[in-house]
Amino acid sequence: MPLIDIGSTGEDKGKGGKHLVLPPDFKGEVPPGYIPVRPRTYNTFTGVRSIPKSYSEEDVRKGDALVKQIKVYLLSAAAKPPEQRFIDMTDILYEGLVRYDASFYASLAHILNEEPVQPRDLERMSLLLPLGIEKSKAFKPDAVMTAELKSAAQEAQAWLVEGLARVSTERLWPDSKWVLPVPPIATKTLFKWEVANHFDVDSRGIGLASFFLPPATLGKGSFYLGCFVDANDKPLRGENTYRIRVPANAPVREFWALTVYDKETDAIFRESTRLTVGSLDKDLRKNSDGSVDIYIGPKVPAGWEANWIYTPPRQGWWPYFRFFGPGPALFEGTWKLPDLEKVP
Repeated sequence: MPLIDIGSTGEDKGKGGKHLVLPPDFKGEVPPGYIPVRPRTYNTFTGVRSIPKSYSEEDVRKGDALVKQIKVYLLSAAAKPPEQRFIDMTDILYEGLVRYDASFYASLAHILNEEPVQPRDLERMSLLLPLGIEKSKAFKPDAVMTAELKSAAQEAQAWLVEGLARVSTERLWPDSKWVLPVPPIATKTLFKWEVANHFDVDSRGIGLASFFLPPATLGKGSFYLGCFVDANDKPLRGENTYRIRVPANAPVREFWALTVYDKETDAIFRESTRLTVGSLDKDLRKNSDGSVDIYIGPKVPAGWEANWIYTPPRQGWWPYFRFFGPGPALFEGTWKLPDLEKVP
C-alpha cells in the first residue's frame, strides 16, 4: 500500500527533505524538520526514479549524481550519518519474479511472523491455519502438503493472469481498447483497497500480482494505460506484428514510454533485446507531423530499428503506456492514444 510520494508531487514539493519512517507501534513525538511516514508494518521499501532530460551521457551522470545524494540511516545516526552504500545493477541479472510454487507459502509464513496482524486480515489468517501457517509458529509442511501447495500456487497464478484483463474496465476514452490496467477499486481508493462496506482482497491480489510501487497520488507525477487486445478485439500475440501511431504533442511534461510485458508473468521478456520505446530515445524516428510509429513484433521492420519492440512468438503479451508528468489534454480527451493495429 503506498504511503507517501517523494519529489514534485510529494510533501517535499521536489525540494528534497528528511522522511522519517516510523514503526507501527511508535507513540512518541516526531522531531522537528522531518516528514513522518507511518506504515502499519515493520517492513517497508522505497522506489525512487531519477528522470533525466535525455539519455545523453551528461544527463545520465546528472541523474546518477542526484540519486547518490540519497541517504538511508537510523534516526540515532542523524547527527553523523554513515557513508551510503550503492550497488550498480546495470550488468547484474536480478531474479525478481514471484515463484508460484510451494516456496511462496514459506515466504508468506516468514513475513507474517515479522509483522503485526491487521484487523482486516484476521479472517484470512484463520484460513491459513489448516496449511500450518500460524503466527509465532514454525512452518514445516510435509511432502503431501508441499505437493498440494505447489498445485494451489499454480492454480492461483492462472486465476491472477486471467483476472487482470477481466477486471481492468476503466477507460479514459469510451471507444478505446486502452484501459487503466488495474481493478477499478484501486484508483477509487488510491490503492488502499478498502471501501465503506468491504475490503477487496481479490482486487488487491490481482492488482499486486501485476505491478508494484503504485503512487500515493495517481495522475500527478505519472499515469499508466494498458490494453489486452488489438483494434479488432483479438488477443495480443508475440508471433504477430502490430503498429501504434503515437500522436504528436503527447501531453507530458517529462516523457512518455511504451513497454511490453509477458502475459504469464507480468514481467518483461528476459530474452528481449528491445524492451521499450520512449520519447527520450535519441534515435527515435518521427513522422513529418511529429507523430511516432511504434512497431511491436518478433522481427524489426526495415528502417524502424529505433521504433521497434521485440516479442517472442507463441507468447501472449500486453503493454504499459506511461505518461510522466501527464498534462490536462490526457484527461480532457483532447489527445487520444490510438488502438494497436495488426500489420498484415
